[in-house]
Parts: sequence; structure tokens; C-alpha cells
Amino acid sequence: MKLDWPLMQNNITKEDLDFLIEFLKRQPRLTQSDNVMAFEKEWSEWIGVQYSVYVNSGASANLITMAALKHLYGGGEIIVPPLTWVSDIASVIQNGFTPVFVDIKPQNLCMDDEQVIAKLSEKTKAVFITHVQGFNGLTGRLLETLEERNIPLIEDVCESHGATFKGKKLGTFGLVSNFSFYFAHHMSTIEGGMVCTSDERIYETIRMLRSHGMVREASNEGIKEKYIRKHPDLCPDFIFAYPAYNVRNTEIGAVLGRSQLKRLDENNVKRRKNFEFFLKNLDSSKYRTDFDLEGSCNYAFNLVINEPNPEFRDKVEEAMRKAGVEFRRGSSGGGNQLRQPYLRGIVPEKEYEKYPETEHIHFYGYYIGNYPDLEEKKILNLCNLLNLL
Repeated sequence: MKLDWPLMQNNITKEDLDFLIEFLKRQPRLTQSDNVMAFEKEWSEWIGVQYSVYVNSGASANLITMAALKHLYGGGEIIVPPLTWVSDIASVIQNGFTPVFVDIKPQNLCMDDEQVIAKLSEKTKAVFITHVQGFNGLTGRLLETLEERNIPLIEDVCESHGATFKGKKLGTFGLVSNFSFYFAHHMSTIEGGMVCTSDERIYETIRMLRSHGMVREASNEGIKEKYIRKHPDLCPDFIFAYPAYNVRNTEIGAVLGRSQLKRLDENNVKRRKNFEFFLKNLDSSKYRTDFDLEGSCNYAFNLVINEPNPEFRDKVEEAMRKAGVEFRRGSSGGGNQLRQPYLRGIVPEKEYEKYPETEHIHFYGYYIGNYPDLEEKKILNLCNLLNLL
């Protein structure tokens, strides 16, 4: 059986391209301008935050979020999961923080809240949670504890656009949240990301960090005047408050984003239905089907083999390859980040062994593409193929 199933399909449609072509016909300015601002406003309204800052990737959103924390609150420890994208942990290290790792819950692949709470200390500057591939990682207990101890929550929602906790969208609970608009995600601006917050001080800092640390990028005139008065020897247009970056995005990306946002809710309904249908038809004696779907919105089908059986795993991979089903082993970010070369010398040898749930996903967990135009018959064929192994 040939299924021809890529990780993502038709994520940028003819409608999006026609919208972009009409924009380009007007010979507009293509660097960051009016459409970027409009996209930021529309995204903020969709999520439910005060401010959004559009950048060139979700990784850049991570980077300048951690940079803002460093500049505004100083150094310390950041609690992170070992199952996440590399840029979450890299951004922590690059900004001089110490990563403290917490294992995941098997039902949602997100950090175990009990373990997070147990590792909180006076050194903890923030908890950086990843809502893995559409699952909600929040609990009331975690939010209450962080509020009581005045520890900021940072949400990585790069893989979970539209997922919710208690009816409220993820990305609105933390001090800052990050999103990605990479091609394989819920919506795409080719490359792109967003930093969201309702904290004005964070917002203005992020705006400056996005563009070389330039004070003129701040939207608050009081901030600009303060720097101008303090530095009369500098040209007001070229005052650099931070040793920062250029992670701006373009009008082209923003135009695509504005077009895609119009149908994101509709597409997410289809994704939820697809994933539920997939799990319903999967053999629960062989594969994990008891995921916590409350509030979830998955752009991927999570396939996790129940038992740590290398021989069965090889059969599963061979069958999917023969059927033309593209997959990624290790699920989010390729599995246990603690096994990666970039952490050598930063974490102790064989630290990865302390995180058994993440280790299981590393060797026996996969994701498969979930997109709005998937047909139920195709999903059923995949389940039948896997169930017969």
C-alpha cells in the first residue's frame, strides 16, 4: 500500500499566493512595515494578549525572549524539558542561564508539573514550558505555585497554535509566549515567529532586541526621550540600548500570515478531528492511545510504541517507509536533547538516563503529518497498516 504522506501538505495555498501577488503588484516596500504591524495586531487579538512582535523564526522568538529576561531580571536557572526543540535550550545557554531539566508526562509529552514544582528554588528565574505538538502542558497547580512564588512562566507555543487550557488559548498564561510559523506548523509565513506578552516593559525591550537594540524601535515615546536625554552625545536615531540582533521579518511573510490567520480556526477543527480519528482506530495494545486531548490542537499524529521493543520498532519504520509515510523519530526535536553534542560539557555524562519518559519517546516515539485536507480513508489505511504489524 502506497500512502504518499508527507509531513506537511498544502500549507501555503493558491489563495495565499494570489493574495501575495496582488500585494506585490503594487510595488510596495518589502522590509518590515505596515503589514508587519497589522499582522502583529491581528495575531494579538486572536491569541488574547496586548502585544505581539513578529520575528524571522520561532528560534529567534526564543532567543530574544531569553535575552529580555537576562537584561530585565538578571541571571539564574531556567527550568526546561529535555523533549523540546533545540532553540529553547540553546537560547537559555546563549543568554548565560543554567538549564534545569524536568522529565515529561507520557499523556501529553510536556513537563511533569510535580517535578517542575520540586525543582523550583531561589535561583529559578523562569519556567520555560514547551506545549509539545499541540498538547496543553499547564495545570492549575503549576500556575498557582508560580504565582505564589513570583516566578515567571514562559510558554513555547510554537507547535500548538489554538490549543487551550480551561478554554483560554495557550500563550496567554505566561509573562511571555513564543510561536513559530515554520512551513510544517499550523500556519506558515515560510519562516517566521512571534513573541507575545501583555507586559509593556517586556514588549518594548523585545521590540528593541529585534532590531539591533535600537531605541528608536521602541513604541513608547517616554523610553526614547529618556535615552536621548541621558546620551546627548549620540544621534537620536542611532542609540543602541542592548548588544542585540537583527531578527526582523518582512512584509511578504506578514502578508502570508494575515491571509493564513483567516482560516486557522477552521483548519484547527479539522486537525483535532483527524487526530481523534487516528487514535480511535489505532491498536491500543501496541500503541499509546491514552493521550490527554483536553484543549489540544495537534499538527501531527503522535505515534508511540507501548513497549521498548527495538525489533518491533524497526518493523514499524520499515512499513512506513515502504508506504511513503514521512515521519520523525523522537517526536519533538528528535527526542532527548540531553543526548545531543551541544550539551556535552554542560550537563553531566549520561544525564539523559535520569529522564525515562523522554528516553522512551527518543527511541519509540514518532510524529506523522496532520493537515486539514487529510481524508479519513487515508488515516484508516495508515492505522490498518500499523495495526497489522
